[in-house]
Amino acid sequence: MSWGVDDFLASLGAHSPHTLRAYEHDVREFVAWAERGGCREPGDADRRTLRRYLAYLSTRGFARRSIARKVAAVRAYLRHLYRTGAIPADPGRALRTPKGEARLPRVPASADTMALLDAAAARADQLPGEGDDPSAGALARRDLAMLEVLYGAGLRVSECCGLRQTDCDLDRGLLTVLGKGAKVRRVPIGAPAIAAITDWLARGRPVLATPDSPPDAVFLARRGGPVSPREAHRVVAAHPLADGRTLHPHVLRHAYATHLLEGGADLRAVQELLGHADLATTQIYTHLTRDRLQAVYDATHPRA
Repeated sequence: MSWGVDDFLASLGAHSPHTLRAYEHDVREFVAWAERGGCREPGDADRRTLRRYLAYLSTRGFARRSIARKVAAVRAYLRHLYRTGAIPADPGRALRTPKGEARLPRVPASADTMALLDAAAARADQLPGEGDDPSAGALARRDLAMLEVLYGAGLRVSECCGLRQTDCDLDRGLLTVLGKGAKVRRVPIGAPAIAAITDWLARGRPVLATPDSPPDAVFLARRGGPVSPREAHRVVAAHPLADGRTLHPHVLRHAYATHLLEGGADLRAVQELLGHADLATTQIYTHLTRDRLQAVYDATHPRA
């Protein structure tokens, strides 16, 4: 019988494109390994087969977090096959993998983040002179608006790239965001982000827009198409911290959450703002703030 990978992927329609790509890669990798090992169909993959696959992943040198992700994808795949009647039992139910150690992201201090945004704002204010490429000023305005959204609203990079103009209630300072699992949330933005978005939409976006540009997309690429996550990575990397360190877009999301908690925000509120389904996902930021507070105490208190 068919391994039914395409049907399994079709059942994951509510997940983000990034998650779908990861599931597809991990499940097809497992299927290829199983077929090389003599499994002609899904029903041949029993618990012993899965234990061998776990050992195989370990010998490949994958990190524990990577192994956990791959096994989670295989478990979801086998669970789908069992629920649809393709296999008589679910061999993945008893499979357990050690959890990888939580990696605490290194986030910039709030003062360093403010300096990064101030530098981006100064660049956007420097309009190109006569004879210069007018797209330079437009791109500077776009970059500032993206940075303000990534940090000022804590959006995932895919959420930022997917923003539509109808999602932006600038009069009330709210963004409507389509997050993971097709969940919609509304997040507030501050005056700097409102000003940056307004300036970009009025004075920057019309410069880059073409007849083929998506009419409702907030952010556009240099050639007028929708901005991609890869382009967003380049935008953030082009605006380093004062010490020269470059950031990843997701670090700005980490900084958003960390700075909220350091300012006294409630953990549940931060969970809602980030769009986390599980409070445990948000709790990683409490470790970040504790570490930073301990460092401040050790460095400044006379009895430390």
